[in-house]
Parts: sequence; structure tokens; C-alpha cells
Amino acid sequence: MIGRWLALTFALCLVTGFYSHLLQDPSTWAGVTFSRPVWLYGLTQTVHIVAGTVSIPLLLGKLWAVYPELLRWPPVTSILHALERASIAVLVSASLVEVATGVINTFEWYPWPFPFRETHLALAWVILGSLLIHVAVKYPRIAAHWRRSRPAGTADPAGPAPEDTHDAGRSRRRVLALVAAGAVAAFVGTASQNVPAVRDLAVFTPRRPGRGTQGLAVNRTAEAAGVAVPAGAPEWRLRVVVGDRVSEFGLADLAALPQAEHSLPIACVEGWVQDARWGGVPLTALLEAAGASAGDVVVESLERSGNYRMSILPQHFAWDPLTLVALRLEGEPLSLDHGFPARLIAPGRPGVLQTKWLAELRVITGGRG
Repeated sequence: MIGRWLALTFALCLVTGFYSHLLQDPSTWAGVTFSRPVWLYGLTQTVHIVAGTVSIPLLLGKLWAVYPELLRWPPVTSILHALERASIAVLVSASLVEVATGVINTFEWYPWPFPFRETHLALAWVILGSLLIHVAVKYPRIAAHWRRSRPAGTADPAGPAPEDTHDAGRSRRRVLALVAAGAVAAFVGTASQNVPAVRDLAVFTPRRPGRGTQGLAVNRTAEAAGVAVPAGAPEWRLRVVVGDRVSEFGLADLAALPQAEHSLPIACVEGWVQDARWGGVPLTALLEAAGASAGDVVVESLERSGNYRMSILPQHFAWDPLTLVALRLEGEPLSLDHGFPARLIAPGRPGVLQTKWLAELRVITGGRG
């Protein structure tokens, strides 16, 4: 029972996690990411964080259920048995590291020397591979279990398991109840962060939507990014590069271009999502003013370092009519922490890719779409 629920939470994490990585590493796969519906990424990331947190008590319960098998002697009885135990060792160790580092990442604490995102993705493939090997080795037993049938109320023809005593059964029920309670607590403690009426129940999340500068949570401040001085400088200009042509736009120039307002969500990798009303220049209008008509867009921030100081906006996001070079938030000029003087806002994108403190937009012709 625990294994089936754990398989579900892991499957949800794998699917939603892979989608997030596709967005953050646009390549020939850019065509399988979507700008509609605008809440798609927020949904996938919320599911990812909730399922990952719920998997922790399920994983611990599963380990409790199988640990006697790990202590049996002799440890290896055949080649298939050795393969089974090796796959379990890899699956268990990779799963524990994956969920532990995933939770720590939501608090933006990185006490390890390796890059989190790349390692998280690599471990996901390791988990998937070891699980497939384990299922392949155990398939005959799995198939026999599902083929077995007997009338309701009759005894199992194979007989009770040796440990199937009254006390053992009661112990299992207690463990199941404890695992279920932990899973429910993990679900409520994470999923409730996006439900305004019960946000205070989100005890496992570091931030709350609706709390922060201009009513919107902030993950990275201007001070932490080291951009407070250049972002606030009156000589700031946004460079737009189209081939050999370079155009520069100050705040007054951007204000003179067509303006639009859209309600779009910020969806964070921590699992929180918040809609906000953004105002500014449609990116299509800015690109056309600079002489572009198609292509992907490389977006660069004033930040001088950091994993997300630069991102690639695939063509189907760049030329989406909802994508903005945002100048306003909820009808007011952007605060410095929210990206003043200008930031990117596009539908269906991770919050870390909604680049703040824009410095340059560079159009790549012949975009991948």
C-alpha cells in the first residue's frame, strides 16, 4: 500500500520536475513547453513541491516495511538477487538524497559544494533507472501477485506470512496510521500556502504569497543581487540587440511605447504562486521598435553573477502578446526589489526566469519556437 502511494508521488515529482527543467534549459525541446494556460507552471510546481514533501513520510514508512529484508543472511543468493539488492541500494540512497536536498532547496540553503539543480535532475534519472531495474527483476513475483485471486473471505492459498501474527498486524496498522498522518500533515503544510484562507497552516514553507514588498513575496532582493546602485542610476538604459543593430531605451522611451496591463502569476520553484497585475510595454512592441520580427530572445540582468542573471526566452514566449517588459506592479512603479526599473513577465514561466533589473535583450533570429 505504501509502495503504491510512494510510486504515485514519485511519478508526479518526475513529470513536473522534468517539465520545469525543460523550461529552464530551452533547446530543441522548447516546443514542448507552453505559455498557455498562464497558470500551468504554477500548477506543476505546486504539485511537485507537495508531492515531494508528502513522499518523505511515505519513503520512511516504506523503509520500515522492507528493512528486515535488508538484514537477511546470506546477503546474496544469486545473480538476480544481487541485482535486486544493488538496485534497492541505489534507489533508497538516491531517493533519500533527492527528497532531503529538495526540501532544503525550498529554504534557499545550500550547504553542499555541488550545483543543486543539475544534481537534482541527475538523481531523478538515477531513481528512475534503478526503479525500472528493480521492477524488472521482481516482475515475476509482481505478476503472480496480481494474477492471484480468491473468493472474498477465504484464506490466502499461499498461507499467512510467518510474521502475520496479531501483534505484527497491529504494529503494521499503527505504522500505516503514523505514515498516513505524516502524509496528511505534509500535504496541508505545503499545499495550504496557495489557499489564502488557510495560509497560516503552511508550516513547511519558508514564504507566504501576499506578504512582501508591494504585496508580493521577494526571493532575491536588489541588495542581495548587488544591483541597487546601477538599477537606480538615472542613466540606466535597456539595450535591445537585433543583429548588428543596437537600440537603447530609457524609462521615458519605454513609457512612450504602447502600454498594456495583464494579470499574470509569479510561480516560484518553492511551490508558491501569486497572481499580480503587471503593467508595461508588450515585449512584441519593444522588439518591433528595435527592428525585430521573430526569434528567441536572450535576456540579461544587471546582476554580475548568479545562475539566473541570464535566460533564454523561446520564440513562442517572446512573441506572446501577454509577455511584458514590466514597469508597474499593481498600478505603481516597480519597487527596487521587484525589478525596478524594468523586468520581464511572461506567462507560464518559472519565477526565477522572470528576469529582474533588465540590462539587455538580444534577439536570436531563426528561433526554435
